[in-house]
Amino acid sequence: MLDTLVTTAAGALFATMGVLVGGIVTRRAQDRQWLRDQQLIAYRELFGHYAKFTMELRRAHADRRGWDYDWGEWSAALMRVSLVAPPEVATEIDNFGRAINSFLNGVARSRDTVRDPMSPEEFEEARQGAAGAQVKLVNAIRRSLNDDQKGLTFGLGG
Repeated sequence: MLDTLVTTAAGALFATMGVLVGGIVTRRAQDRQWLRDQQLIAYRELFGHYAKFTMELRRAHADRRGWDYDWGEWSAALMRVSLVAPPEVATEIDNFGRAINSFLNGVARSRDTVRDPMSPEEFEEARQGAAGAQVKLVNAIRRSLNDDQKGLTFGLGG
């Protein structure tokens, strides 16, 4: 009878431990998937804003017209991405933000798109620092999501 009681108790204990360990493992996997999903959403939003305001500025210079952009949304996108980015990516986001600031100094703050528009060549040259920072950021993101991803040597969009 003691053997039966010990065997039953041990079986129940191991089953309970299995359920607890399984729950912990499942929870961690779900947390990692949730974080990855949030990262992708934040990265997509950040690059979407970059593409939009770059295109707006490019068109304003080409059409010799004024322009406007909701910089609060850009700042909010930077804040949201900083909440979910791993440290290596956050460093590249900071570098990207600095490159964007320099780009804006050159094409938006110091030039009047109506009276002193940039030529397409000037605009493209001014965009090179931001474009290079974008490639570095994209590659840091790709590495953070999957170590097997190869880095890009060129930028897309913007």
